[in-house]
Amino acid sequence: MKRLSPIYLAVIASLPLVTPLTAIAEEAENQEMEVIEVRNFRQKLDQDGRLKDVIQKTEVLDALAIENKNALSLTAAINNEPGVNVSNECSMCGVKRVMLNGMKGEHTTILVDGLPTHTLISGFYAVDAIATTGVDRIEVARGAGASLIAPEAIGGTVNIITKEAYENSASFDYAMGSHDFTAMKGMATGVSEDGKTGITLITQYDKQDQEDHDDNGVSEAPFIENMSFTTLISQDLSDTSNVQVRLSKVQSEIFGGPIIGKQVSSIGAAIAGYDGEESDQLFVNDDVRNEYIGKPWETTEWIETSRDEAYIKYLTELSDATVGEFAVSYAKHVQDSFYEGIDYQADDKMLYVRAKFDMELSDEHFITFGADARREEMRSSTDALEAVAAYQSDAFDYDTTGIFLQDTWTPTDNVEVAIAMRLDKVTADFVDEGKPGTEIDETFFAPRFDMRYFHTNELTSRFSAGQGYRAPLSFFETDHGILDAELGYQIDIDSLEESLSASYSLTYDTEALAVTASIAHSKVDNLASLEETEAGVPILTQLDESASVTTFDITAGYNVTDELTVNVGLEKFNYDDAFKSSYAIAPVEERASIELQYEKDNFKVFWSTVWFGEKDLTEYGYEGYNKLNDPSTAKTLVGEAFSMSDIKVQYQMTEHTKIYAGVSNIFEETQIDGGETPLFYDADGGYDVAYIYGGLHGREMYAGIEIKL
Repeated sequence: MKRLSPIYLAVIASLPLVTPLTAIAEEAENQEMEVIEVRNFRQKLDQDGRLKDVIQKTEVLDALAIENKNALSLTAAINNEPGVNVSNECSMCGVKRVMLNGMKGEHTTILVDGLPTHTLISGFYAVDAIATTGVDRIEVARGAGASLIAPEAIGGTVNIITKEAYENSASFDYAMGSHDFTAMKGMATGVSEDGKTGITLITQYDKQDQEDHDDNGVSEAPFIENMSFTTLISQDLSDTSNVQVRLSKVQSEIFGGPIIGKQVSSIGAAIAGYDGEESDQLFVNDDVRNEYIGKPWETTEWIETSRDEAYIKYLTELSDATVGEFAVSYAKHVQDSFYEGIDYQADDKMLYVRAKFDMELSDEHFITFGADARREEMRSSTDALEAVAAYQSDAFDYDTTGIFLQDTWTPTDNVEVAIAMRLDKVTADFVDEGKPGTEIDETFFAPRFDMRYFHTNELTSRFSAGQGYRAPLSFFETDHGILDAELGYQIDIDSLEESLSASYSLTYDTEALAVTASIAHSKVDNLASLEETEAGVPILTQLDESASVTTFDITAGYNVTDELTVNVGLEKFNYDDAFKSSYAIAPVEERASIELQYEKDNFKVFWSTVWFGEKDLTEYGYEGYNKLNDPSTAKTLVGEAFSMSDIKVQYQMTEHTKIYAGVSNIFEETQIDGGETPLFYDADGGYDVAYIYGGLHGREMYAGIEIKL
């Protein structure tokens, strides 16, 4: 039996403070709930602009946009937003990577309320478990140096803002759908009578079953089950100071491979059946399009993750012109996994501390300065590879200490300029006995420049340029489940990845029409890449040449009538050959989207269609066969264009109750239904599960009810 963490116990202990939502719902029709709405010290400063420290282009998804998508997770909420792509890189384990401006998933930093609460390996698994319940908004800033306090975000940052308690409220949402889709969401906020204390309680549970569109007994989309509990407490200590404490517990389980109930009775049975003896044949006639006849463990991928998050932030007004914020965040990410006979366990702890000061020097100059430090310790193990001589553990110690300064200068009403710089001391040490010494020990200077120019009241230009760095430390950088029981795995990392990026956007914004055109370019040196030694052992190393990507996008939103809104987008991603060689899965190259929202009285309809352009898969190293050692069954080398459409309809029944229903991927657009399974044999006769270039999730129908008080 697992021992519950102190954070988990604290969250559970706080839940009884909330009146049961079902009882509230029964009383809601007969009486109005007392509403107390306040503005605490932190909110006042935020609304007055005193906490503002960025001016660069930032896309914001509010709670309404997340609701329209019926997005239960961070990945579902931000996927296909401008410059954002959530790459699904495995049909078995469903590993997701949040890519910004065409950069790789490991180049994205996920923040919670402006603080790092995710370890270096938590961006690979359990991002689907980052719940959207209780999220006030999601801020996406693209480009190196996008955040003053996150220099490692050389692709950009995704900042998840938790809903704070400014009134007494409660809500409950329950939905069911196809593929055993189930979702339960609950949230309650409460404030004290004097308005000085606020508490937000959030819980979410969701699950979805495996999908096997070609009925060969192996899933193309895994079983996923997530559960999370979060508590946010805000307390005004005085009229000029506030403290916030946030505690969160997240658990996730993913299982892909043999179909439960068909090829195997349970997840436990699939793993327990491991005997180390491989089958003569995995599929009938050694063809991945036929029935799976191998042992369940031979295609099983199972990942269980548990994440504890906590932070405390103290905000105080030091003078009429100066605000100080002192913060500490902690995260613990534990992974237990099984990849087709290879086990992998990881225990990753991160501690981050920061002191930041905002000072209004004059009407023209607003200064932000401070210091921060991060300590991360990851320990990994695998029983299956202990005796493999060529195996090196990716366990590491990682430390950064930095100082930062930013001057936001407003010389005129039309011009705003922010010049920022960071100086960081970075050390990274792989602790495997075969990796003596400290691999990375560098001091890195990261400048950033942002400018906003108002041509007119409607027309605005933004320009940003900056440098950033990142330490490639985990074998998940290049692949997942890559460990080989015979070959092992090695690591050859000795430098920070260094990036330089620049972007420009032009926005035209009126009451009825908003149009933004953007261009961005990013270059990375020392990019992590998966290669092989002369003996054929996989090795995490770094490219000698620079890699770059350029993106173009244009978005437009138009209020056709008071009831009808239309949003459209066009995007192009250009990767150079070096960047293409580093990808495990072919990324998006071209994309277009349209969204329609019609709302009248109590009725709302939301429709979205996203089109993805054709890709030449040979440019990303794709090669494989449907049948073992049979070149005549070569898999396609062209990722054909396709589109995916969703619809959601909702009706407000009463002031407190609404019902909704929808269909995701209405026309069942998947590469499997197009005739190409992600399963394949490579030229050496090895079996793999990631020949992916299109959609893997099929049509999903759902319906639900929400009660909000």
